[in-house]
Amino acid sequence: MKHETAIVGQSPLISQLKQLALQVAETDITVLIIGETGSGKEVLARFIHANSLRSDKNFIPVNCGAIPAGILESELFGHEKGAFTGAVQSRKGYFESADRGTIFLDEIGEMPLETQVKFLRVIETGEFQRVGSSETIYSDARIIAATNKNMYQAVAEKNFREDLFYRLRSVELQIPPLRERGRDILLLSETFVHEFELKHKIVFEGFSPDGAEMLMRYPWPGNIRELRNLIESLLVLEKGKYITPELLEKHLVQKNRYKSLVHDPARSEKNELQVIFSNIIQLRQEVSEIRLLLQHVVQARAIAPLLLPDFPEYQPQSYPALQPPPENPAPILSLDDIEKKSITEALERCNGNKRKSALALGITERTLHRKIKAYGLQVHHQVVPTP
Repeated sequence: MKHETAIVGQSPLISQLKQLALQVAETDITVLIIGETGSGKEVLARFIHANSLRSDKNFIPVNCGAIPAGILESELFGHEKGAFTGAVQSRKGYFESADRGTIFLDEIGEMPLETQVKFLRVIETGEFQRVGSSETIYSDARIIAATNKNMYQAVAEKNFREDLFYRLRSVELQIPPLRERGRDILLLSETFVHEFELKHKIVFEGFSPDGAEMLMRYPWPGNIRELRNLIESLLVLEKGKYITPELLEKHLVQKNRYKSLVHDPARSEKNELQVIFSNIIQLRQEVSEIRLLLQHVVQARAIAPLLLPDFPEYQPQSYPALQPPPENPAPILSLDDIEKKSITEALERCNGNKRKSALALGITERTLHRKIKAYGLQVHHQVVPTP
Protein backbone atom coordinates (compact mmCIF):
# COMPACT_ATOMS: atom_id res chain seq x y z
CA MET A 1 0.00 0.00 0.00
CA LYS A 2 1.62 3.25 -1.15
CA HIS A 3 1.86 6.50 0.81
CA GLU A 4 -0.84 5.58 3.30
CA THR A 5 0.66 7.92 5.89
CA ALA A 6 0.03 10.93 3.61
CA ILE A 7 -3.29 11.34 5.43
CA VAL A 8 -2.59 11.77 9.14
CA GLY A 9 -5.32 10.67 11.50
CA GLN A 10 -6.89 7.75 13.33
CA SER A 11 -10.40 9.07 14.04
CA PRO A 12 -13.31 6.94 12.77
CA LEU A 13 -14.27 9.56 10.17
CA ILE A 14 -10.77 9.71 8.69
CA SER A 15 -10.25 5.94 8.85
CA GLN A 16 -13.46 5.42 6.88
CA LEU A 17 -12.48 8.15 4.40
CA LYS A 18 -9.07 6.55 3.78
CA GLN A 19 -10.72 3.17 3.18
CA LEU A 20 -13.10 4.68 0.60
CA ALA A 21 -10.25 6.58 -1.04
CA LEU A 22 -8.21 3.40 -1.41
CA GLN A 23 -11.18 1.66 -3.03
CA VAL A 24 -11.71 4.37 -5.66
CA ALA A 25 -7.95 4.75 -6.21
CA GLU A 26 -7.86 1.35 -7.90
CA THR A 27 -10.26 2.60 -10.59
CA ASP A 28 -10.33 5.53 -13.01
CA ILE A 29 -13.72 6.79 -11.82
CA THR A 30 -14.22 10.54 -11.50
CA VAL A 31 -14.19 11.76 -7.88
CA LEU A 32 -15.69 14.88 -6.31
CA ILE A 33 -14.17 15.88 -2.97
CA ILE A 34 -16.22 18.17 -0.74
CA GLY A 35 -14.84 19.90 2.32
CA GLU A 36 -14.27 23.22 4.04
CA THR A 37 -11.37 25.49 3.12
CA GLY A 38 -8.11 24.15 4.51
CA SER A 39 -9.49 20.70 5.35
CA GLY A 40 -7.03 18.84 3.10
CA LYS A 41 -8.82 18.29 -0.21
CA GLU A 42 -5.62 18.34 -2.27
CA VAL A 43 -3.92 15.99 0.20
CA LEU A 44 -6.76 13.51 -0.31
CA ALA A 45 -6.52 13.88 -4.10
CA ARG A 46 -2.76 13.20 -3.98
CA PHE A 47 -3.42 10.19 -1.73
CA ILE A 48 -5.82 8.76 -4.34
CA HIS A 49 -3.32 9.36 -7.15
CA ALA A 50 -0.40 7.88 -5.16
CA ASN A 51 -2.35 4.68 -4.55
CA SER A 52 -3.58 4.31 -8.14
CA LEU A 53 -2.08 2.59 -11.17
CA ARG A 54 -1.23 6.09 -12.45
CA SER A 55 1.07 6.92 -9.52
CA ASP A 56 4.15 7.02 -11.76
CA LYS A 57 2.52 9.62 -14.06
CA ASN A 58 1.86 13.34 -13.59
CA PHE A 59 -0.38 14.77 -10.90
CA ILE A 60 -1.48 18.20 -12.12
CA PRO A 61 -3.22 20.46 -9.56
CA VAL A 62 -5.28 23.37 -10.92
CA ASN A 63 -6.99 25.99 -8.78
CA CYS A 64 -9.95 27.10 -10.91
CA GLY A 65 -10.69 29.99 -8.57
CA ALA A 66 -7.19 31.45 -8.84
CA ILE A 67 -7.10 31.65 -12.66
CA PRO A 68 -8.94 34.57 -14.33
CA ALA A 69 -12.01 33.44 -16.24
CA GLY A 70 -10.67 34.81 -19.52
CA ILE A 71 -7.60 32.56 -19.56
CA LEU A 72 -8.86 29.45 -17.70
CA GLU A 73 -9.88 27.75 -20.94
CA SER A 74 -6.42 28.33 -22.42
CA GLU A 75 -4.78 26.99 -19.25
CA LEU A 76 -6.89 23.83 -19.27
CA PHE A 77 -6.91 23.02 -22.99
CA GLY A 78 -3.86 24.89 -24.32
CA HIS A 79 -3.71 27.34 -27.25
CA GLU A 80 -2.15 27.80 -30.65
CA LYS A 81 0.25 30.55 -31.62
CA GLY A 82 -1.65 33.73 -32.46
CA ALA A 83 -4.93 32.48 -30.95
CA PHE A 84 -5.18 35.71 -28.94
CA THR A 85 -3.09 38.73 -28.06
CA GLY A 86 0.03 37.56 -26.26
CA ALA A 87 -0.09 33.99 -27.61
CA VAL A 88 3.39 34.18 -29.14
CA GLN A 89 3.77 30.40 -29.29
CA SER A 90 1.71 27.24 -29.04
CA ARG A 91 1.28 25.85 -25.56
CA LYS A 92 0.02 22.61 -24.03
CA GLY A 93 -2.83 22.79 -21.54
CA TYR A 94 -3.15 21.01 -18.23
CA PHE A 95 -5.23 18.20 -19.72
CA GLU A 96 -2.48 17.34 -22.21
CA SER A 97 0.13 17.43 -19.45
CA ALA A 98 -2.00 15.13 -17.30
CA ASP A 99 -2.42 12.50 -20.04
CA ARG A 100 -2.38 9.01 -18.42
CA GLY A 101 -1.99 10.74 -15.05
CA THR A 102 -4.36 12.68 -12.81
CA ILE A 103 -5.66 16.25 -13.02
CA PHE A 104 -6.97 17.79 -9.81
CA LEU A 105 -9.40 20.67 -10.30
CA ASP A 106 -9.76 22.55 -7.03
CA GLU A 107 -12.57 25.08 -6.50
CA ILE A 108 -14.47 23.56 -9.41
CA GLY A 109 -17.51 25.62 -8.44
CA GLU A 110 -15.69 28.75 -9.68
CA MET A 111 -15.41 27.46 -13.25
CA PRO A 112 -17.23 29.80 -15.71
CA LEU A 113 -20.33 28.40 -17.42
CA GLU A 114 -18.82 28.69 -20.91
CA THR A 115 -15.82 26.60 -19.83
CA GLN A 116 -18.10 24.06 -18.16
CA VAL A 117 -19.57 23.12 -21.56
CA LYS A 118 -16.16 22.12 -22.94
CA PHE A 119 -15.15 20.49 -19.69
CA LEU A 120 -18.25 18.26 -19.77
CA ARG A 121 -17.18 16.97 -23.18
CA VAL A 122 -13.70 16.15 -21.86
CA ILE A 123 -15.23 14.11 -19.02
CA GLU A 124 -17.48 12.20 -21.41
CA THR A 125 -15.10 11.62 -24.34
CA GLY A 126 -11.63 12.79 -23.30
CA GLU A 127 -11.61 15.04 -26.39
CA PHE A 128 -11.00 18.79 -26.66
CA GLN A 129 -9.44 21.43 -28.93
CA ARG A 130 -6.80 23.95 -28.08
CA VAL A 131 -7.91 27.58 -28.22
CA GLY A 132 -7.50 28.73 -31.82
CA SER A 133 -7.37 25.21 -33.27
CA SER A 134 -9.90 22.83 -34.84
CA GLU A 135 -7.75 19.76 -34.29
CA THR A 136 -9.20 17.30 -31.77
CA ILE A 137 -6.85 16.13 -29.03
CA TYR A 138 -7.46 13.16 -26.74
CA SER A 139 -6.32 13.02 -23.11
CA ASP A 140 -6.55 9.97 -20.87
CA ALA A 141 -6.46 12.00 -17.65
CA ARG A 142 -8.14 10.81 -14.48
CA ILE A 143 -10.25 13.70 -13.10
CA ILE A 144 -10.55 14.56 -9.42
CA ALA A 145 -12.45 17.74 -8.57
CA ALA A 146 -12.98 19.52 -5.26
CA THR A 147 -15.10 22.30 -3.83
CA ASN A 148 -16.06 23.97 -0.57
CA LYS A 149 -19.34 25.21 -2.06
CA ASN A 150 -22.87 23.89 -1.73
CA MET A 151 -23.09 22.52 -5.28
CA TYR A 152 -26.80 21.75 -5.04
CA GLN A 153 -27.42 25.43 -4.37
CA ALA A 154 -25.07 26.44 -7.20
CA VAL A 155 -27.03 24.19 -9.58
CA ALA A 156 -30.36 25.56 -8.35
CA GLU A 157 -29.13 29.13 -8.90
CA LYS A 158 -27.96 28.24 -12.45
CA ASN A 159 -24.32 28.96 -11.59
CA PHE A 160 -23.24 25.39 -12.31
CA ARG A 161 -24.48 22.97 -14.96
CA GLU A 162 -26.61 20.20 -13.51
CA ASP A 163 -25.41 17.59 -16.03
CA LEU A 164 -21.79 18.42 -15.24
CA PHE A 165 -22.37 18.24 -11.49
CA TYR A 166 -23.90 14.77 -11.61
CA ARG A 167 -21.21 13.62 -14.05
CA LEU A 168 -18.50 14.84 -11.67
CA ARG A 169 -19.90 13.19 -8.56
CA SER A 170 -19.62 9.59 -9.76
CA VAL A 171 -18.04 9.17 -6.34
CA GLU A 172 -18.39 11.86 -3.69
CA LEU A 173 -15.95 11.98 -0.78
CA GLN A 174 -16.61 14.32 2.14
CA ILE A 175 -13.69 15.47 4.28
CA PRO A 176 -14.72 16.19 7.89
CA PRO A 177 -13.66 19.56 9.33
CA LEU A 178 -10.78 19.46 11.79
CA ARG A 179 -13.02 20.32 14.75
CA GLU A 180 -14.82 16.96 14.30
CA ARG A 181 -11.66 14.84 14.23
CA GLY A 182 -10.90 14.62 17.95
CA ARG A 183 -7.37 13.50 18.80
CA ASP A 184 -6.33 13.78 15.16
CA ILE A 185 -5.65 17.42 16.07
CA LEU A 186 -2.80 16.32 18.37
CA LEU A 187 -1.47 13.82 15.82
CA LEU A 188 -1.38 16.51 13.15
CA SER A 189 0.27 18.92 15.60
CA GLU A 190 3.04 16.38 16.27
CA THR A 191 3.55 15.91 12.53
CA PHE A 192 3.88 19.65 11.97
CA VAL A 193 6.17 20.05 14.98
CA HIS A 194 8.62 17.47 13.57
CA GLU A 195 8.47 19.16 10.16
CA PHE A 196 9.24 22.63 11.49
CA GLU A 197 11.84 21.48 14.03
CA LEU A 198 13.87 20.17 11.09
CA LYS A 199 13.11 23.12 8.84
CA HIS A 200 13.98 25.86 11.35
CA LYS A 201 16.54 23.94 13.43
CA ILE A 202 14.49 24.45 16.60
CA VAL A 203 13.97 22.07 19.53
CA PHE A 204 10.40 22.30 20.77
CA GLU A 205 9.72 21.85 24.49
CA GLY A 206 6.12 20.75 23.91
CA PHE A 207 2.60 21.66 25.03
CA SER A 208 1.35 21.70 28.59
CA PRO A 209 -1.63 19.35 29.26
CA ASP A 210 -3.96 22.36 29.34
CA GLY A 211 -2.38 23.70 26.17
CA ALA A 212 -3.00 20.39 24.38
CA GLU A 213 -6.60 20.40 25.61
CA MET A 214 -7.02 23.93 24.32
CA LEU A 215 -5.89 22.77 20.87
CA MET A 216 -8.55 20.05 21.03
CA ARG A 217 -11.33 22.46 22.03
CA TYR A 218 -10.57 25.28 19.60
CA PRO A 219 -13.03 25.24 16.61
CA TRP A 220 -10.35 25.64 13.88
CA PRO A 221 -12.28 27.74 11.32
CA GLY A 222 -9.28 27.47 8.99
CA ASN A 223 -8.97 23.71 9.55
CA ILE A 224 -5.63 21.94 8.95
CA ARG A 225 -4.12 24.92 7.16
CA GLU A 226 -4.73 27.10 10.22
CA LEU A 227 -3.27 24.46 12.55
CA ARG A 228 -0.14 24.11 10.41
CA ASN A 229 0.43 27.87 10.31
CA LEU A 230 -0.14 28.11 14.05
CA ILE A 231 2.43 25.41 14.84
CA GLU A 232 5.04 27.09 12.66
CA SER A 233 4.36 30.49 14.27
CA LEU A 234 4.61 29.02 17.76
CA LEU A 235 7.94 27.33 17.11
CA VAL A 236 9.51 30.33 15.40
CA LEU A 237 8.12 33.24 17.43
CA GLU A 238 8.28 31.49 20.83
CA LYS A 239 11.67 29.90 20.00
CA GLY A 240 10.56 26.36 20.91
CA LYS A 241 9.27 27.43 24.33
CA TYR A 242 6.92 25.25 26.43
CA ILE A 243 3.41 26.25 25.32
CA THR A 244 0.75 26.99 27.96
CA PRO A 245 -2.87 28.06 27.29
CA GLU A 246 -2.02 31.70 28.02
CA LEU A 247 0.82 31.62 25.49
CA LEU A 248 -1.21 29.70 22.95
CA GLU A 249 -4.09 32.16 23.18
CA LYS A 250 -1.90 34.98 21.89
CA HIS A 251 -1.49 33.22 18.54
CA LEU A 252 -5.02 32.00 17.88
CA VAL A 253 -6.76 33.81 15.05
CA GLN A 254 -10.05 34.04 16.94
CA LYS A 255 -8.49 34.46 20.38
CA ASN A 256 -10.90 37.20 21.47
CA ARG A 257 -13.89 34.94 20.87
CA TYR A 258 -12.44 31.91 22.63
CA LYS A 259 -10.86 33.16 25.84
CA SER A 260 -13.11 30.73 27.73
CA LEU A 261 -11.19 27.83 26.19
CA VAL A 262 -8.74 27.90 29.10
CA HIS A 263 -9.96 24.94 31.13
CA ASP A 264 -11.74 25.57 34.44
CA PRO A 265 -13.13 22.20 35.68
CA ALA A 266 -15.61 23.71 38.17
CA ARG A 267 -16.94 26.27 35.71
CA SER A 268 -17.05 23.75 32.88
CA GLU A 269 -19.03 21.20 34.93
CA LYS A 270 -21.47 23.84 36.15
CA ASN A 271 -22.08 25.17 32.63
CA GLU A 272 -22.62 21.69 31.23
CA LEU A 273 -25.23 20.88 33.90
CA GLN A 274 -27.03 24.15 33.22
CA VAL A 275 -27.16 23.40 29.52
CA ILE A 276 -28.48 19.87 30.12
CA PHE A 277 -31.24 20.98 32.51
CA SER A 278 -32.20 23.87 30.25
CA ASN A 279 -32.54 21.55 27.26
CA ILE A 280 -34.61 19.02 29.23
CA ILE A 281 -37.04 21.72 30.42
CA GLN A 282 -37.32 23.21 26.93
CA LEU A 283 -37.93 19.78 25.36
CA ARG A 284 -40.61 18.96 27.95
CA GLN A 285 -42.37 22.23 27.22
CA GLU A 286 -42.23 21.75 23.45
CA VAL A 287 -43.63 18.19 23.64
CA SER A 288 -46.52 19.41 25.79
CA GLU A 289 -47.33 22.27 23.42
CA ILE A 290 -47.16 20.07 20.33
CA ARG A 291 -49.43 17.42 21.90
CA LEU A 292 -52.09 19.96 22.86
CA LEU A 293 -51.85 21.80 19.55
CA LEU A 294 -52.28 18.59 17.54
CA GLN A 295 -55.40 17.70 19.52
CA HIS A 296 -57.02 21.03 18.64
CA VAL A 297 -55.91 20.94 15.00
CA VAL A 298 -57.22 17.41 14.39
CA GLN A 299 -60.61 18.27 15.85
CA ALA A 300 -60.81 21.60 14.02
CA ARG A 301 -59.96 20.08 10.63
CA ALA A 302 -62.57 17.34 11.05
CA ILE A 303 -65.41 19.74 11.87
CA ALA A 304 -64.37 22.67 9.65
CA PRO A 305 -66.09 21.35 6.46
CA LEU A 306 -69.45 22.10 8.06
CA LEU A 307 -68.85 25.79 7.27
CA LEU A 308 -71.75 26.84 9.46
CA PRO A 309 -72.12 30.50 10.53
CA ASP A 310 -71.83 29.81 14.22
CA PHE A 311 -68.84 27.46 13.94
CA PRO A 312 -66.23 28.87 16.33
CA GLU A 313 -62.95 29.63 14.63
CA TYR A 314 -60.01 27.87 16.24
CA GLN A 315 -57.67 30.20 18.06
CA PRO A 316 -54.28 28.77 19.14
CA GLN A 317 -53.75 29.01 22.84
CA SER A 318 -50.62 30.42 24.38
CA TYR A 319 -49.18 28.27 27.12
CA PRO A 320 -47.14 29.58 30.04
CA ALA A 321 -43.42 28.94 29.70
CA LEU A 322 -41.96 25.96 31.54
CA GLN A 323 -45.40 24.60 32.62
CA PRO A 324 -45.59 20.79 32.77
CA PRO A 325 -48.50 19.07 31.01
CA PRO A 326 -51.63 18.39 33.13
CA GLU A 327 -51.62 15.14 35.06
CA ASN A 328 -54.93 13.99 33.51
CA PRO A 329 -55.17 15.62 30.08
CA ALA A 330 -58.32 15.24 28.02
CA PRO A 331 -58.10 12.11 25.86
CA ILE A 332 -57.41 12.56 22.16
CA LEU A 333 -60.45 11.43 20.13
CA SER A 334 -60.10 8.65 17.60
CA LEU A 335 -60.88 9.36 13.95
CA ASP A 336 -64.14 7.37 14.24
CA ASP A 337 -65.21 9.43 17.27
CA ILE A 338 -64.39 12.67 15.46
CA GLU A 339 -66.36 11.57 12.37
CA LYS A 340 -69.32 10.48 14.49
CA LYS A 341 -69.27 13.79 16.36
CA SER A 342 -69.11 15.76 13.09
CA ILE A 343 -72.07 13.89 11.59
CA THR A 344 -74.16 14.29 14.77
CA GLU A 345 -73.44 18.03 14.93
CA ALA A 346 -74.21 18.47 11.23
CA LEU A 347 -77.58 16.70 11.58
CA GLU A 348 -78.48 18.77 14.63
CA ARG A 349 -77.59 22.08 13.00
CA CYS A 350 -79.34 21.16 9.75
CA ASN A 351 -82.55 20.20 11.62
CA GLY A 352 -82.18 16.53 10.65
CA ASN A 353 -82.11 17.32 6.90
CA LYS A 354 -79.84 14.63 5.43
CA ARG A 355 -79.32 16.36 2.10
CA LYS A 356 -78.15 19.60 3.72
CA SER A 357 -76.07 17.69 6.26
CA ALA A 358 -74.34 15.66 3.51
CA LEU A 359 -73.64 18.86 1.58
CA ALA A 360 -72.15 20.53 4.66
CA LEU A 361 -69.97 17.50 5.37
CA GLY A 362 -68.80 17.26 1.76
CA ILE A 363 -70.07 13.71 1.24
CA THR A 364 -72.93 12.12 -0.71
CA GLU A 365 -76.31 11.59 0.87
CA ARG A 366 -75.91 7.85 0.30
CA THR A 367 -72.61 7.85 2.20
CA LEU A 368 -74.19 9.85 5.00
CA HIS A 369 -77.04 7.34 5.27
CA ARG A 370 -74.55 4.47 5.44
CA LYS A 371 -72.54 6.17 8.19
CA ILE A 372 -75.68 7.01 10.21
CA LYS A 373 -76.55 3.35 10.13
CA ALA A 374 -72.99 2.23 10.94
CA TYR A 375 -72.76 4.53 13.97
CA GLY A 376 -76.36 3.81 15.09
CA LEU A 377 -77.25 7.50 15.11
CA GLN A 378 -80.79 8.76 15.69
CA VAL A 379 -82.03 11.48 13.36
CA HIS A 380 -84.35 13.95 15.03
CA HIS A 381 -86.35 16.41 12.99
CA GLN A 382 -87.19 19.58 14.85
CA VAL A 383 -90.60 21.09 14.24
CA VAL A 384 -90.26 24.72 13.30
CA PRO A 385 -93.35 26.61 14.48
CA THR A 386 -95.28 28.57 11.89
CA PRO A 387 -94.90 32.27 12.53
